[in-house]
Amino acid sequence: MSSKATLKKLLEELPFSAEVYWQLRGQYKQWSAHYQLEGLKSVLPEAVREVQAYALPNPAPKKIAIFAPLHYWIEQASLIALALAGQGHQVELAYLPYAEWDQPISRFDLRRQDLYTQKVFAPASPILKLTPLMERLQPDAKLPAELEQIVRQVSDYDTQYTLQVEETDTSSPLFQLRMARNRQAAGALYDWLQTERPDMFIVPNGTILEMGVAYQIARLLGIQTVSFEFADQRERIWIAQNGEIMAHDTSALWEALGNQPLPAAARQAMLDLYTARRNARLWGNFARQWQQAPQEGAQKVRTELHLDARPVALLATNVLGDSLTLGRQRISASMAEWILGTLRYFVEHPQAQLVIRIHPGELLTHGTSMVAVIQAAFPQLPENIHLILPDAKTNTYDIIEIADLGLVYTTTVGMEMAMAGLPVIVAGKTHYAGKGFTFDPPTWQAYTQTLDEILHNPAAFRLSPAQVEQAWLYAYLFFFEFSLPFPWHLLWLGEDFRLRPMHYVLSPEGQARYSQTFGYLAGEPLDWSARGLARLSELPTPKEPAA
Repeated sequence: MSSKATLKKLLEELPFSAEVYWQLRGQYKQWSAHYQLEGLKSVLPEAVREVQAYALPNPAPKKIAIFAPLHYWIEQASLIALALAGQGHQVELAYLPYAEWDQPISRFDLRRQDLYTQKVFAPASPILKLTPLMERLQPDAKLPAELEQIVRQVSDYDTQYTLQVEETDTSSPLFQLRMARNRQAAGALYDWLQTERPDMFIVPNGTILEMGVAYQIARLLGIQTVSFEFADQRERIWIAQNGEIMAHDTSALWEALGNQPLPAAARQAMLDLYTARRNARLWGNFARQWQQAPQEGAQKVRTELHLDARPVALLATNVLGDSLTLGRQRISASMAEWILGTLRYFVEHPQAQLVIRIHPGELLTHGTSMVAVIQAAFPQLPENIHLILPDAKTNTYDIIEIADLGLVYTTTVGMEMAMAGLPVIVAGKTHYAGKGFTFDPPTWQAYTQTLDEILHNPAAFRLSPAQVEQAWLYAYLFFFEFSLPFPWHLLWLGEDFRLRPMHYVLSPEGQARYSQTFGYLAGEPLDWSARGLARLSELPTPKEPAA
């Protein structure tokens, strides 16, 4: 250890050393740490003035608490807090000043980041209560058993999410780090929420990291809670009231708006979006490209894979450790176990063919590939099983055209296979299961029995026109109605705030577009029946004719 590092470590042990450093030197230096709030710092004073100038009357204001644990979520949460304050609510923003969730940080540096945060937020003090939860952190605090259970479950998810694995090594440094950090956060959050007892608590994500801990504790205390995340569309947000948003619970949406004919405008929007997804293009305000290669034709894929007349099942994987697979087990202990069990089934049933499409998203990840998992268990695949690697220039939708059956864990490709009329067996807990157009076996025995029945006569299990119609309706509801209008997307926060500053959001025009969403964040019931098909009138203009 260098002499400079040794001196720093000694200074860290001294009481109030970070405060003394900040007062004498830190606050005058240009901030250069990875923990950054400079974007917020540049707009906050004017945003506060606009909230004060354009504040709306509210005859029934609520006491609202918001929590964020990472610098980018703190910036996002601060804008939500200011907008809610501008709508007449009493708002408190609590935070933990972390830059990274998977790297240790000294208490000296964490305290320094805390003091920096307080300085950035100083202009907001007239309208926003700021609560630094670092002051409540107790490294050696003993937690009640119910809080320890929350900490352990969330730390398990954190490790899987970070390493992109499905099994957690509880002796690993990462798990131990997440346990320690989540335990400290749990004590601070429990103390704060129990003391403040807000009418409404708002937290990003609600499943992983300190955000997952915060959500679980709020619900434990019986506090009304909203979790939120951002869809892959500009100017849209996902919201769950008293639920984890990443669970994508669409049951209330489907109950309210399912089982109706698909309007022509909605059908056109879905046709255009589906065409873009199939042909590896962006569309409308969607920011994700789902395929790496455009379609080349089903017959070409059949020839390249040497597929014959036997029934073809397409198994589409998720990325290991993806947030949409956390806690989604139903008929197996993990997605990997389900895939390997399915492989064994097809090894024993050569009268059918299996095509495994590894998720192209694996090219963007660093975790264990499903390719490695499969090859470790099956070094040599039989002739009826075909593995398509994530970087293969094979379009998934070409395979759908030649498939007789779809097999999925939670990927939305399962929904799209149903839209094509394929029978689809869902093995995990996903939002589109149980909606009337998929097969959802509750046990492994039921799963293999369903495989037997469908592969024996696939044509008899093709979806009916009514089921296909409902699959298209559900897809429209999920892609277009489930997300709600919102001015500032996390990924484009600076640009979005320049386009839609606080005075615009609080203006009559901004309120006409966003007031309902902010109302839902503040606890007004999200009534899907009352909303109806709200987006029909504002769908993006199609850029090409329907396929």
